[in-house]
Order: sequence, then structure tokens, then C-alpha cells
Amino acid sequence: MQCEVSYLTAFYIILAILLFGVLVLAHEFGHFITAKLSGVRVNEFSLFMGPAIFKKTKGETTYSLRCIPIGGYCAMEGEDDESDDPRAFGNAKLYKRLIILVAGSFMNFVAGFLITVLFVSLAFGYVPSTSLSGFAEGCPYEGADALQAGDRFYSIDGERVYINSDITLLLERSSTQVYDIVVVRDGKKVKLNDFELKRVDYDGEMKYGFLFPTGEKTVGNILSYSWQQCRDFARLVRLGLQDLITGRAGINDMSGPVGIVSVVTEAGKQSKSVAQGVLTVLYFFAFISVNLGVMNLLPIPALDGGRVVCLLLTALVEKIIRRKLNPKYEAYLHGAGMVLLLLFMAFVTFKDIFKLFRG
Repeated sequence: MQCEVSYLTAFYIILAILLFGVLVLAHEFGHFITAKLSGVRVNEFSLFMGPAIFKKTKGETTYSLRCIPIGGYCAMEGEDDESDDPRAFGNAKLYKRLIILVAGSFMNFVAGFLITVLFVSLAFGYVPSTSLSGFAEGCPYEGADALQAGDRFYSIDGERVYINSDITLLLERSSTQVYDIVVVRDGKKVKLNDFELKRVDYDGEMKYGFLFPTGEKTVGNILSYSWQQCRDFARLVRLGLQDLITGRAGINDMSGPVGIVSVVTEAGKQSKSVAQGVLTVLYFFAFISVNLGVMNLLPIPALDGGRVVCLLLTALVEKIIRRKLNPKYEAYLHGAGMVLLLLFMAFVTFKDIFKLFRG
């Protein structure tokens, strides 16, 4: 039995690392393919960081696999310094540079969506709905001035309801039990302001008493639900950042690659079967992929979002002063940002390792 558990642990760790690699590959491929299509010279396309295990040069680009399974990069000519090459990144038109910079995050969104479609197709026997089909017996929230069968939850306290699980999530986030709820009823939005709602005891189980229909598992429903799930993933990133800023969550609630692999591995092992475990891992990585896409667009130096902001500001300043700025100053800014990000990453990683040994 112990041997079987060890094999499962190794299996899920390897699966998690491979999926991390796929997400990094998708992100860097977004930069790579748009750079190539835009006529920008790509010097190296690398999966992972550190010393190279494998290198092969084809045409003008070197393709490499490196030994530290974290990150990767698409090194373009003139990305961080001046270059006389007419095909350098800095010499490309502004709109082309913007497309190249956001393409990585776009590919993470695409990867997250495709993984979600795969997960929903394999894991669900039906597509969950946000519309009420009825109420449990004795539910106090049914009535002419309350909720009615057929109502579709639209928003709770200003937050959109994308998928069925959002209803519980948004209700549980509130510090009170009074909500501003908007439902769609007969095609029109109906507001239920200051609506008191709390869990009720149903046969020893605390529930809200809502019943939901099971949607047919068609291609259209799967695609629609997967899209809404990805929108929810993106919103969860924003809520997480919001909780960090407000102090609702702390640094101990954050995890790096080691912590994520540990959580994913444990979730996989707790599943009833290996097949269900793999589906659980896929769900985690769909969220992680969208998470990477959102986080990379934040206006932080060294991230794609920071580069986009610098690119737009630089273009504006150059238009005003009518001369080209030296790109080395922007490179210094992104270099400093990268150092800070790596230090923060190292801190979170050591924290995760400490948790593993302490646990």
C-alpha cells in the first residue's frame, strides 16, 4: 500500500510538472508565433531556465530545453537594448509590439479554456445551471416578493454569477447575511435589495434550500459553461488580489510552484480513482493557466503588463519630445523588477518547502 501511494505521489508530481511546462510553453509560444508573424527576429526560444540541457539552431532561432523546470523565455532581437537590425523588436511598429507582448497571456487564456472544455466534457454528466428549478420543502426564501422557480441568479452584491458554484461562493464571502441580489425573471432583471439569506437545517444538513435543473450536455452548453468558468477563474484572481490588499488574506495564503504541486498532488491522491485524480489536476491547471494570463498583464515591471505600460508611455514621450529614448533605461527598470520578482518567488518557495517539512 505504501509503495502504491509513493507511485501515485510520483505520478501526480510528474504530471503537475509536465502541465506547468505546457502552460509555460503556451505562453512563450504566443510571444514566439506573433513575433515571427510580425517579422521580428527571435534569437532563442527556451523552455525552463538555467543551463541548457538541449540546444538546436534552426534558421535564425535557437531552440533550447533548460534544467530548472520554472518559466521559460522568447528572446527577441532588440527587446531590451538598441539594435540596428531592421527586424529588431524595438524597430517594429507599435501595434505589432503590443500584440507580441499580450499574446503570451492570450495563449494562457486559450490553454485554460481548452483544458476547462476537456474537464467539463469528461467530468460532468450534465451542465450545472444558475437557474432555480424549485426549492426544498419548507424553504423560507420562496414567495412573490422573494425568489421564484425559474429565476436565474445574475449578481450578488454587485458580483456577477457566472456559474452555479458562484452562488455559494459569493454568499459565503459576505460578513453579513443580508444581500443585494439580482435575478433574471421572465427576461427582465429583478432586484431583491437587503434580502436576508442564511443556511437552513434540512435533515441535519445546513443548506440554502435551492434546487437547480441539470442542463443537457451538448457541445454548445459545454462551450458556454467552460467560457463562464474561465471568466470566474479570472474573477477569482482579482478577488484574491483584493483580499491581499484589504488584509483578508495574508502572505501565508500564497503558494509558489512547490506549494501548488504539493496541493495538486494531495488533491489527486484524495480522489477515488486515478482517472478522477487526473481530472482534478486538469481543473487546477485550467485555473492556474487563466491565473498566469491575468497576473502577467498586471502593470508590474518585468511582467508583460509592465512592458505594455512602458511601451505606451515611451511612445507618448517620444511623440512629445520628437526623439527616440534609449531602451537601456526601460531594461534597467524591468531588470530590477525581475530581481524583485525572483526574490519574492524564492521567499514563497522556501515558505512552501518549510510547510512540507513541518507537515
